[in-house]
Amino acid sequence: MANQKQIDLLVSGKNRWNQWRRTCFDVQALEPDLHEADLHGMDLRAYDLHGADLTEANLQDADLREADMYEADLRGVDLKRANLSDALLSKANLRWADIRGAILSRADLKRADLSNSDLRKAFMEGAILTHAKFVSANLSRVDLSGVDLSKADLRNTYLEGAILGLTNLSIGDLTRSDLSKCLGAKEHVAENATIPAA
Repeated sequence: MANQKQIDLLVSGKNRWNQWRRTCFDVQALEPDLHEADLHGMDLRAYDLHGADLTEANLQDADLREADMYEADLRGVDLKRANLSDALLSKANLRWADIRGAILSRADLKRADLSNSDLRKAFMEGAILTHAKFVSANLSRVDLSGVDLSKADLRNTYLEGAILGLTNLSIGDLTRSDLSKCLGAKEHVAENATIPAA
C-alpha cells in the first residue's frame, strides 16, 4: 500500500511536493511509494513523479499534463481517460497498464515499456515512441498518424483499426503483428511487418 504521509504531501499541492522531491535526498523522496494509491481525477499537472512506484495506482481521469514520470514504475496502473499531454514518460514501466482513452499527445515515451498494455482509443498525436516496447499491447483504433515509432518493438501487437498514415516504422520489429486492417499501413510499413494477402 501507498505511504500515507506521502499521499498527504502529494495532495497538499504541487509546490510542496516538488520542493520535497528537490530538497530531500532520503530514499522516500528519491523513490516515492504510491503503490495502489487512489489518485483518480486528481490535478497532478507538472508534478515531479520521476522514479515513483505507482504500480496498480488508480489515475483514472487524472490531469498529468507535463508531469515528470521518467523511469516511474507504472505497472498495472489505471490511466483510463487520463490527460498525459506533454508528459515525460521515457524509460517508464507501463506493462499491463490500462491506458484506454487516455490523451498522450506530445508525450515523451522513448524507451518506455508498454508490453501487454491496453491503449485502445488513446490519442497519441505527436507522441515520441522511438525504441518503445509494445509487445502484445492493444493499439486497436489508435490514431498513430505521423508518430515516430522508429526502432519500436511491436511484436505480436494488436493493431486492428489503427491509423498508420505517415507513421515512421523504420527498423521497427513488427514480427507477428498483423497490419492488414490498419489504415495507411502498406505505404509506411517496415520490411519485417506481417501483411497477409487479401
